[in-house]
Parts: sequence; structure tokens; C-alpha cells
Amino acid sequence: MQPYRTLHEFGTDEFVVEKSVFIGHSKPVKTEEEARKFIDEMKYKYKDATHNVWAYTIGETMNIQRYSDDGEPQGTAGIPTLEVIKKEDLRNVVVVVTRYFGGVKLGAGGLVRAYTKGAKIALDAAKIVEKRPFIEVHISADYTLLGKIQNELSNKEYTVKDIEYADSVNIIVYCEKERLKELSSLITEISSATAEVSEKEEFYLSVLDGKILV
Repeated sequence: MQPYRTLHEFGTDEFVVEKSVFIGHSKPVKTEEEARKFIDEMKYKYKDATHNVWAYTIGETMNIQRYSDDGEPQGTAGIPTLEVIKKEDLRNVVVVVTRYFGGVKLGAGGLVRAYTKGAKIALDAAKIVEKRPFIEVHISADYTLLGKIQNELSNKEYTVKDIEYADSVNIIVYCEKERLKELSSLITEISSATAEVSEKEEFYLSVLDGKILV
């Protein structure tokens, strides 16, 4: 599992240029089928719009790239939208830019600028994040060590997901894969090797400005 950039959630924003309204929509997706479904949903929701331009990339290497001008002059809408996604280096993302024509033609250059902006504001609204591989780690320790472990985890900026109270205290931590050995060594040192550290499932989490987004 390798880190990659994508979106955290659905996002939408809009602006007006020369009386034409442009509404950008974006969403993280896992498959081409999901991307197509989102495009169909936006086309249905905005079926009275003049154009619903779209683009998406799928795969860790962007091996799937698709776009549509949806009736705008060739090269003025779909490609600029796709280029914004690629410039941001995003994987598994779909963007739809809806246009309600305001009666004033924008020209080729104006259309490229408008669809570029529509895609960019849509991506910004959805929060561009880095997906990083994390492992859920369970730390089973004596209750007398809880405060010290919590303090050290906080100082080292580990994320505590939950604390379970039973015969011993079980601290559940989200740990980045590359920090696993560091965490294990830390707990061994704090507990004088009395605490048990066990690794559970591995998964991706969204990280923005160094913080996990749940």
C-alpha cells in the first residue's frame, strides 16, 4: 500500500462569468463504475443545464483517464477539467462541471479558463488529502501505565482511536506503517516490556496538514 493524493469527500462550489453559471462538483470514487454513476446523477440533477462536462482518473497510476466536452467546442472543456485533476496529482476522482449558458459566448480561451476554474473550486471544496497506509495497533497494559502511555503517545503525535477497559487497559492506536517499529519500541521502553503490542488490520486514512480526517 502506497500513499496517494485524492479527495476526502463530495464537494461543490459555483461562480458566474458573463452571466453563465458554472457549478463544479467532485467526489472520491474507487471504480470507473462509481465515476460513471456520479456523472449520471449530476446529469439527471442538472438535466436543464446547457452542459455537464466531466472528467475522472482511476487507479494508482492514473491508468484510466476519461473526459467529455458534452457539446462544448472540442478541447475547451473536458481536457481542461482533466488537466486540473492531473495537475493536482489526484487518483480515484471524478469531476463534473455544470454550465447554465447566460447568453454571452466566452470564446475558446474563456471556456478553458472557466472550466479550469470550475474543476479547481470543486476539488478545493472536497478537500484534497493524502491517503496514507495506517495499521490499527492494540496496546494492552496495566492500568498504572495508562497515564504515562497516553502522555507519550500525545507527545509523539500518535492518534488514539479508543480506550477499552477490562482486566487490563487496551489502547487502540492508528499508526502509520513506517512508524510501527518506533511505536513498539516506545511502548516496550515505557512499560519495561510488560505491555503487549499487537497489529491488526491495515487501511488507508485521509491526512490533511498532518492531521487525520475521520
